Amino acid sequence: MFREDLIFLILFVSFVLAAAIQLYYYLWFYLPVWWYKHPESKESAKGVSVIICARNESGNLREFLPSILEQDYPDFEVIVVNDCSEDDSYNVLGEYLKKYPNLKVSNVNKDPKFAHNKKFAQFIGIKAAVNEILLFTDADCKPESDKWIALMASRFGEGTGFVLGYGGYVKGRGILNKWIRYDSMTIAMQYLGMAIRGRPYMGVGRNLAYLRRIFFENRGYGSHNHVISGDDDLFINSHARGDNTCPEFRPASHTRSVPSSAFRDWIKQKKRHLTTAPYYRKNAKFLILAEPVTRVIFYATFAILMSYIYLWPWLLAIFIIRLTCLITVSALVQKRLNEPGLAGFIPIFDIFSPFVIGSLIIGNMVKKPGRNQWK
Repeated sequence: MFREDLIFLILFVSFVLAAAIQLYYYLWFYLPVWWYKHPESKESAKGVSVIICARNESGNLREFLPSILEQDYPDFEVIVVNDCSEDDSYNVLGEYLKKYPNLKVSNVNKDPKFAHNKKFAQFIGIKAAVNEILLFTDADCKPESDKWIALMASRFGEGTGFVLGYGGYVKGRGILNKWIRYDSMTIAMQYLGMAIRGRPYMGVGRNLAYLRRIFFENRGYGSHNHVISGDDDLFINSHARGDNTCPEFRPASHTRSVPSSAFRDWIKQKKRHLTTAPYYRKNAKFLILAEPVTRVIFYATFAILMSYIYLWPWLLAIFIIRLTCLITVSALVQKRLNEPGLAGFIPIFDIFSPFVIGSLIIGNMVKKPGRNQWK
């Protein structure tokens, strides 16, 4: 009997500690995304080089590239690296070259003797850039306004080397669309909140800016050059610090991407993104793992203890407090990041998310994605 009571006590203490850590993350790291006030924008006279790597993206280039080329900003160029495309990208870009004098195109031809990942294409774009501020996005991304470049560039004050933007996904129908937007929003809630608290650890290539000199001073992607993903998050993780990094997520600075329409495609994309996780700094690994791990402990111990009706009034009270915090903070951040229609699904997604991501991480350990595949 004593041994059984001790087991229940250990489970209950684990439940309470897990709940406390969960509340800490939501109130300390995530809630600031809602109340954070951006400093008043000052018109920047600094030149900006927008870099887009595209492989077989003719449809997206035709649809979305004009919204970038027609930004309301006095001094910018757009560099598209057409990386081994086998579709109509070359002709589409040729048409736009005639129309837009601020467009530059770098074509990378396919070479069977030289397979490369996205970082190589990114490097080609960076080498071609003439401006110090580099602003990155993807071919399937569209800025939410013509002030996107202006807002991102406005954050480069004295000492700023990195600006982390928000790249969401286009709202659509179906549970997969909601899942993808939830996943994107919660990741942003984490990396933006930690940047606000002076602990930047990643950014997303759909909307990210940094200085050209930082790239070359640190020898480009360095030891991470072989990783198929990570041209965005690993570079930030290696070099961004609290005193040189700013978040920018006002609605007019957002970008929107076309989400995967099939769960299998999202799985493939997510597994590729997760290949970067082992290369994060140790303290960053601890910070980003502690939340999902304690979430699993929270739900698991709750289910076990409730099945035995062990101290159930306390269990329910703590569960409700954590649930209220989850819904409230997520709803506030959802509004701030302009992600409508997710509130009712967040409690369900919150339970399954760590198990889905965990299974993908295990899948990567069993079978690693191809080294040079990025599309």
